[in-house]
Amino acid sequence: MKRAEPVFHAIASPTRRKLLDVLARGERTVGDLVEAMDVTQGAVSQQLAILERAGLVEQRAEGRFRFYSVRPEPLALVDQWLRGYREFVLARLDVLGRVLDDMEKEK
Repeated sequence: MKRAEPVFHAIASPTRRKLLDVLARGERTVGDLVEAMDVTQGAVSQQLAILERAGLVEQRAEGRFRFYSVRPEPLALVDQWLRGYREFVLARLDVLGRVLDDMEKEK
């Protein structure tokens, strides 16, 4: 299994998460991303490199342009880690629901 640390590191940044959100809507060039993000080209390129190393983004060349797209598969590592917490939260919500039901019955 692929190591999760690079993926967690990559999504820790709000800027990189926003890049992923933009790329989730479709393939983009760096210029498109600079415009969507309202940051410098250097900043976008630096963040894309981190996302690429984590396997979350891939690029393809077409002439002099590089097109970037999201690769969501590594996010399965995050989902796997969150699964245990999701079950914990749902169990707590069930308990809260019963308490609220009991409170409503006591009125």
